[in-house]
Amino acid sequence: MKIRAGFQLDYECQHDTPMLLTLNIHPSRRGDLLSDQTLTFSRPIEAWGYTDVFGNACSRVVLPPGLTTLSTEFEIYDSGLPDPWPEDAVQHNIQNLPDDVLVFLLGSRYCDTDRLADFAWKTFSHVPPGWPRVKAILDFTHHQIAFDYMKADSTRTAFGGFTERVGVCRDYAHLAITLCRCMNIPARYCTGYLGDIGVPADPNPMDFSAWFQVYLSGRWYTADARHNHPRIGRILMATGRDATDVALTTAFGPALLTRFVVLTEEFS
Repeated sequence: MKIRAGFQLDYECQHDTPMLLTLNIHPSRRGDLLSDQTLTFSRPIEAWGYTDVFGNACSRVVLPPGLTTLSTEFEIYDSGLPDPWPEDAVQHNIQNLPDDVLVFLLGSRYCDTDRLADFAWKTFSHVPPGWPRVKAILDFTHHQIAFDYMKADSTRTAFGGFTERVGVCRDYAHLAITLCRCMNIPARYCTGYLGDIGVPADPNPMDFSAWFQVYLSGRWYTADARHNHPRIGRILMATGRDATDVALTTAFGPALLTRFVVLTEEFS
């Protein structure tokens, strides 16, 4: 299967504004590219590429005053297979986890494990560990939060999503990640493209998507509490502890987003 994807972001800045960008596809997907995936700018801007501590391909720029358009468009191959649901995947004892996985057991900016630990143990400790416990957390989160694009809140934590019971894909991911971590299941936040491929078209505007991964049986597996069923055509951009680590853009000064367009579609 072939997918065409990309975006256009317009930023209005008042002054020279340094920014960090996490807008490239993840290095693990570069081998699937059918065309170059290059960030372009509407004005002459120098970009410095770097790899962050989580292995994401990022960029550093300084946007000048005025309007600047950031964009990319690319074609990529995808297997067309749905996300695997590893029903037999086992949970590791903490002492057997790789060192670099341990950080994904800890609380973070949006994953406030201290506020949900008691609830998690009361609710999920009776469920067999491994994928059955992950699935129970997915089911709970899917029903606990009602999707509402108009009620997105960039300051809402996992506990906020739990109590307010409303949010967008990042809120589903934060709550499920937090509950997994409370149950000693390493979980990390993911962001990327997820088009309406193999499913009815979503009437909401196309956006980047958030999901997460759990570490079971020695590898990372995709999990998605918002949709709660295997999907086709995910294109990973970045992973991290939560949305802070994979923010599309981080501006060190006023920067107004005036246009936001995302494209993800299958083509022949």
